[in-house]
Amino acid sequence: MSVELEKKITDFRELLEKRDMHALREFLLPINEVDIALLIENTSREESALVFRLLPKEIAADVFANLPIENQQNLIEAFSEREVGEMINALYVDDAVDLLEEMPANFVQRILRQVGSGRREVINHFLRYEEDSAGSLMTAEMIHLRSEMTVGEAIQRVRDYGEYCEVINTGYVTLPDRVLEGYISLRTLLTSSDDELVGDLMETDVISARTGDDQEEVAHLFSRYDLLSLPVVDNENRLVGIITIDDVVDVIQEEATEDIEKMAAIVPSEESYLRTGAFTQARHRVGWLLFLMLSGILNGIILQHYEAAFLAMPILVSFVPMLTDTGGNAGSQSSTLVVRGLSLNEISTRDFWKVFWKEFQVSLLVSAVLGTVNFLQIGLRNDHNWMLALTVSLALTAIVILSKLVGGTLPLVAKKLRLDPAIMAAPLITTIVDAIGLIVYFAVATMLLQI
Repeated sequence: MSVELEKKITDFRELLEKRDMHALREFLLPINEVDIALLIENTSREESALVFRLLPKEIAADVFANLPIENQQNLIEAFSEREVGEMINALYVDDAVDLLEEMPANFVQRILRQVGSGRREVINHFLRYEEDSAGSLMTAEMIHLRSEMTVGEAIQRVRDYGEYCEVINTGYVTLPDRVLEGYISLRTLLTSSDDELVGDLMETDVISARTGDDQEEVAHLFSRYDLLSLPVVDNENRLVGIITIDDVVDVIQEEATEDIEKMAAIVPSEESYLRTGAFTQARHRVGWLLFLMLSGILNGIILQHYEAAFLAMPILVSFVPMLTDTGGNAGSQSSTLVVRGLSLNEISTRDFWKVFWKEFQVSLLVSAVLGTVNFLQIGLRNDHNWMLALTVSLALTAIVILSKLVGGTLPLVAKKLRLDPAIMAAPLITTIVDAIGLIVYFAVATMLLQI
């Protein structure tokens, strides 16, 4: 948090405690809506409502949209019926839908009762779309144009309806039955003659999403084509809404957080760390930890099987941590890169053998360096016992190669099986590689040292 923002929080708390409403209003008006939401976030229900009523309606709606769901619920509980209706009517449709999706049923019923019938019908229509789909992200407020319009008529339409739209930088051209024909930028309109036709200037190569597309695919479209907004169409190519970049940024953050949590063997949570209770955090973590702990028993079974080997040469046991740690780290490097590549659509399951060959090449180079250093340091530290050094180094080389191949290919296998590749990350890969590494190590040792 910046020093400037910390000072704003301090000043805000002082004015709120003094109940100097005039000074507080003047203090809040120049501040960005996102920062106002942050100021309100840690206030009580009564204080939140008090501050909220000081804000002009257009600012209040933007502040409300940026508040966490808990604060939104508190405000709705503190609002009168009229204030609830005014707030929901002031929100863009996508923000209203996001709010209602998170609210308990009794809240939703109360809110919808205060909304006009036309807007209620639109919101209910949007609520029917599957969560995390393009339909659930889109908003209905956009600039509609016709190809037969002149540029002058199109600009006038922007003037008439622009204040009710979330973005106005792009106008979408549709037929009378709402079939999407093309789009035209505001820049093109402003730099063209008033009597030119929109149909002659519009772009017809439209990049769009369908209502049922997954939100992750939508995010890839924004990233690939550097979009600020994206039209959403139904199965008949009729325009039903647009998705804006601010919603996609939220999606990218959600998807990245989910992948990171899965890669750390944690069940994903929609709540932030500090807002999630200890019991919930434990419940999200203990399942995978229990599975990995029980899987680790396999390593004990392997060690028991080769008990005669390290009883004959106890020094072999001292190298087990180094070998398993190196193998686990090598596998985690590969799995992390492949999972990230799959997430960015840089890699697909069709690239299995390309990934296999790439990881094999990398593993040869890496294992050559690690094996050489290991050979020298073991030989020099153990009275020039070069056979022992060779045994451990060969085992290390084999373990690194196998670890990188397993780490690089298992996420692709998971993707092929329609599982989330992120589950094939560090903890699971390490468990698998540890078992493989121990088998390889003692197999090489018994063969070369004849024990």
